[in-house]
Amino acid sequence: MFAVIKTGGKQYSVAVDDQLKVEKLAGEPGDMIEINEVLMVGNTVGTPLVDGAMVTAEIVEQGRARKVIAFKKRRRQNSRRTIGHRQHFTLLQISEILTDGAKPSKKATGAKKATKAAKEKPVKEEAPKPAKKAAAPKAEAKPAAAVPAGALFAAPEGAPDDLKLIKGVGPVLEKKLNDFGVTKFAQVAAFTRDDIEKLDEALSFKGRIDRDEWLAQAAELAKTSANS
Repeated sequence: MFAVIKTGGKQYSVAVDDQLKVEKLAGEPGDMIEINEVLMVGNTVGTPLVDGAMVTAEIVEQGRARKVIAFKKRRRQNSRRTIGHRQHFTLLQISEILTDGAKPSKKATGAKKATKAAKEKPVKEEAPKPAKKAAAPKAEAKPAAAVPAGALFAAPEGAPDDLKLIKGVGPVLEKKLNDFGVTKFAQVAAFTRDDIEKLDEALSFKGRIDRDEWLAQAAELAKTSANS
C-alpha cells in the first residue's frame, strides 16, 4: 500500500520502509513523527485529506544538502557577487501507513537506522596492518581559546577595533558583532566561507557580508590600522 503525503509545501508518494528527504522538521534522529496531511491512500483520494489517515516515520538524519553557488554580475558596473547556500533537510524512514483512525504501534528507538544501501553492502575484512613504531612524543599543543556562551567566535586579544568604519556597520550592529566575538578588522578579513555563512545566518543578513565586501574593507582597514 502506498500513500501521498504533504510536508514542507511538497507532495511525496511513499510506502512502508521508504526513505526520503524532506524540508527540515523538528526532532532528533530516532524520534517518531506523525504526518496527518495524507492526500491519498491506495485508491482512496482525499477531499483534500483522507479522513482518519496518518503516516508515521522515524527521523534518520538531520543534515544539509550540497552547497549551491549563486553568481551574479552586472555588465560594465564592476559588480560581482557570489553567494553559497546549503539547504537543511530531514531524512525520514516511513514506518506505518494508518487508516480509519488507527493508532501507531511503533515507538522511537532512539538510534539512527542505516540506509538500505548500507545494509546491503557487504563489509570487507581488512588484513591486519603491521604495528607502527612509536612516534616521538610531541610538544603539548596550546589549548584553543574558549568561546563564551552566546558567542560564535573566540575574540582576539587586545582592544577592539572601530568596526563602524566598515561600510554598513553602525553602533547597534557593532555591539552585536562584539557579542559574537568579532572585534578586529584582521579577524573579519580572514573569515572563511563557513565563518561568513555562520555570521550571515545568525544576523539574517541574506548575503549582505558579500554584497558590502566586508572582507576587502576590513583588509584595507587592518593595513591602515597597522601603519598608523
